[in-house]
Amino acid sequence: MAAAKKAVLGPLVGAVDQGTSSTRFLVFNSKTAELLSHHQVEIKQEFPREGWVEQDPKEILQSVYECIEKTCEKLGQLNIDISNIKAIGVSNQRETTVVWDKLTGEPLYNAVVWLDLRTQSTVENLSKRIPGNNNFVKSKTGLPLSTYFSAVKLRWLLDNVRKVQRAVEEDRALFGTIDSWLIWSLTGGAHGGVHCTDVTNASRTMLFNIHSLEWDKELCEFFEIPMKILPNVRSSSEIYGLMKISHSLKAGALEGVPISGCLGDQSAALVGQMCFQDGQAKNTYGTGCFLLCNTGRKCVFSEHGLLTTVAYKLGRDKPVYYALEGSVAIAGAVIRWLRDNLGIIKTSEEIEKLAKEVGTSYGCYFVPAFSGLYAPYWEPSARGIICGLTQFTNKCHIAFAALEAVCFQTREILDAMNRDCGIPLSHLQVDGGMTNNKILMQLQADILYIPVVKPSMPETTALGAAMAAGAAEGVGVWSLEPEDLSAVTMERFEPQINAEESEIRYSTWKKAVMKSVGWVTTQSSESGDPSIFCSLPLGFFIVSSMVMLIGARYISGIP
Repeated sequence: MAAAKKAVLGPLVGAVDQGTSSTRFLVFNSKTAELLSHHQVEIKQEFPREGWVEQDPKEILQSVYECIEKTCEKLGQLNIDISNIKAIGVSNQRETTVVWDKLTGEPLYNAVVWLDLRTQSTVENLSKRIPGNNNFVKSKTGLPLSTYFSAVKLRWLLDNVRKVQRAVEEDRALFGTIDSWLIWSLTGGAHGGVHCTDVTNASRTMLFNIHSLEWDKELCEFFEIPMKILPNVRSSSEIYGLMKISHSLKAGALEGVPISGCLGDQSAALVGQMCFQDGQAKNTYGTGCFLLCNTGRKCVFSEHGLLTTVAYKLGRDKPVYYALEGSVAIAGAVIRWLRDNLGIIKTSEEIEKLAKEVGTSYGCYFVPAFSGLYAPYWEPSARGIICGLTQFTNKCHIAFAALEAVCFQTREILDAMNRDCGIPLSHLQVDGGMTNNKILMQLQADILYIPVVKPSMPETTALGAAMAAGAAEGVGVWSLEPEDLSAVTMERFEPQINAEESEIRYSTWKKAVMKSVGWVTTQSSESGDPSIFCSLPLGFFIVSSMVMLIGARYISGIP
C-alpha cells in the first residue's frame, strides 16, 4: 500500500471485478501496475429450488457502489488523490443473465446465474432441432448447447416470467450479462445509460457469431430471442460512456470518468497474466475453475470437450484474438459449500489448516458435480459424490479431498488442452483467490506433474480490466506494448511426488467421476422435488454415510 505522504502518482485506473461470490473495486498505478487499494463485498446466492441459482441484480449494483465508495475512502486515507483515476474497467462473471425495465431501471427477475440448471429440458428439446450433420450452433458460437450459456436462460425467462413477457411486448425490456447491467446503470441507467457489452461477454451468450463478431439472426431465430433487447457489441477497450454518480456516493470525483474497458472475467485474467502470445495459457481458481489458452487470431475447435471463445479485442480497430477454454463449474464453490452447508469450517481460509493436519485424503475422493460436469464431459446428469469413506475418515480428509478435486478437474482440462494444441504446457500460470492456499498450489503441481507459477499480485482479473480501460483510445494512460509491460514477480511450485503416484491418484479420481454420472433424469432435475431419490443433494449421501458409521444406537432417532 502507498505511504501516507507519497509523491504524486502517475495516472490511476480503477477496475470493478464483479464475480459470482463477491464484488471488488481495485485501483492500480497505470505506470507500475501496482495495486494501491481495494475493497471487497461478498454477494449472496439464492437457491429457490434444487438446481436453481439466482442473485439480486440490485444487490450486485449496490455492492459495486459500496466497493467504489470504500476504496475511494481508503485512497483518501493514503493521501492519494482520487481525481487521478482516469478510467474504469469492468470485469464480470460471465453468462449470468439479467432482464430489466429500461424506463424504471428495475430488474424484472433475479439474475439467473451461470451455474443454474433449470433449463435442462429446454436444452434437450432444442438439441432435437439441431441436425446431426450440421451443428450450426457450435460452428457459429464455439459452444455446446448447455444450461451454462445465456441464450437458454433468457429463453426460460421469456417463457416463464410474465413481467418479462409484458416488458418485451411493450418495448421496455433490455437483456444483458452482468457487464451490460453494470455499465448501463453506472452511465445513467434510465436517464441515458449505455446498453452495450463487449465481444468476450457476447461470445458466451450462444447468440453471437464469433467469426463475424455480430449477433446472429439465425441463432436468435433458433432460440426465439427478439434482437431488439440485445446490447450493442463493442470491443474490450474503448470508451463506452462516462460515470454518472446518481447514487449517494462520496466518490463524486469519479463523476465523468470514462468506463473504457470491459472483459468477461476469464478473458480479463488472460490479459492480466499478459498471455498475449499464441500458446500462452492461464488457469483461474474462483467459484469455478477456468483454463484459457490463447490461440491467436484463429478459431481452434476442440475435439476433446473444450470451448472456443473470444479471448479479447483490445480496441475498435484492433484484431480479435481467440482462446480454447476448459470450464469447471465448481472450484472455490466447494469450499463455500463446506462452510455454508456442512459447517465443517467457519471461514474459507480454514480449509488449508484442516487439510494440513492430515496431508492426505486417505483414499477419500470428492467429485463436486453440483451443477453436473462441465469440460471435458458436458454431462448434466452428474451430481456430487464423496466416495472411499471408512470409519477412519474425518472432516480433515474431506477437506483435503475437496482441494484435490479442484486439482484433478484442472488436470482433466489440461490434458484435453494438450491434446487439442499438440504441444503440452511446460508450466501452468495460475491466479484467483484460491491460489493463496499453498497446499492447493503444491497439490496442483503434484497432480499435473509440471511446475505451477503464481504471480505475487494475484488480482490478475481486475488488472486485465484496468489494462484494457487504461489503454483505450481517448484514455491512453496504460501502454500494452511488450517493452512497457511491468515485470511480474512469481512464486513457483515444483512437483514433489513421483510420476507413478500422481498417475495412480488421477486414475482413481477418474473412476470416482464415472460413479457420479447418471444420477439425475430431466424430470427430477426440473421438478425441484427433493423427495425424488435420484436428485437428492450431495449432503444426503454424506449424512447417510455418517449415519451408518455412527452406529445402531443412534439410528432409532432418525426419521
